[in-house]
Amino acid sequence: MSLPVHLVPSLEGVRAGDVVAVEGDEAHHAVAVRRLRAGERVVLTDGAGTAVTGTVAATGKRLLEVVADEVTRVAEPTPRVTVVQALPKGERGELAVEVLTEVGVATVVPWAASRSVAVWKGERADKSLARWRSTAREAAKQARRPWHPEVLPLASTAQAVALVEDADLAVVLHEDASVALAGLGVPADGNVVVVVGPEGGLSDEEVAAFVAAGAVSVHLGSEVLRTSTAGVAAVAALLSRTERWG
Repeated sequence: MSLPVHLVPSLEGVRAGDVVAVEGDEAHHAVAVRRLRAGERVVLTDGAGTAVTGTVAATGKRLLEVVADEVTRVAEPTPRVTVVQALPKGERGELAVEVLTEVGVATVVPWAASRSVAVWKGERADKSLARWRSTAREAAKQARRPWHPEVLPLASTAQAVALVEDADLAVVLHEDASVALAGLGVPADGNVVVVVGPEGGLSDEEVAAFVAAGAVSVHLGSEVLRTSTAGVAAVAALLSRTERWG
């Protein structure tokens, strides 16, 4: 049985034998929901490459103290994958973030595409971004990722195009593309960007802007996937040809 995983702000400088304190909501979840008690084993991570396997020494209402038995530090996996995800409607945004986190994406960028049904403005934008970030955090713990993904604030098309310009490989998923994703080579290092359009599809202007910035317009196959699942299918296809999945 896998050990429970909990997130702490930092594990910098922690060594075997040190006591690490988990506080606040994370500690409350460990103690009140998971009912962890002294003597039980647990994994702590900072989401930045360090994990501690340890033993619970003490618990409180919003406090969990863990003695570090083993400290593991892992380099960030490469290539780093960023997914520019057009805003889906309803709860499909959280679904997209969840599966993208599980598959190993480094960064998720919510994107206000011209045909996106969902609109993030004002208080709704703040709440929606918070939900995406919470989903990524919980999915990363579930997937036991030593490096947690970053969810950036809502991007405009111009900002999404800038991400494509800086990528070592960028693809934009488009059902009418003549190039198959399966035929592309994947860099061993660097940054890979995958652009996923909304339910209504990408506009011709958006496709042209991404291609002009260096992206390759690609299709996944004859099937048309939902925006909430197309990204994970594309990322899985790309990572399967790297040492990360080798």
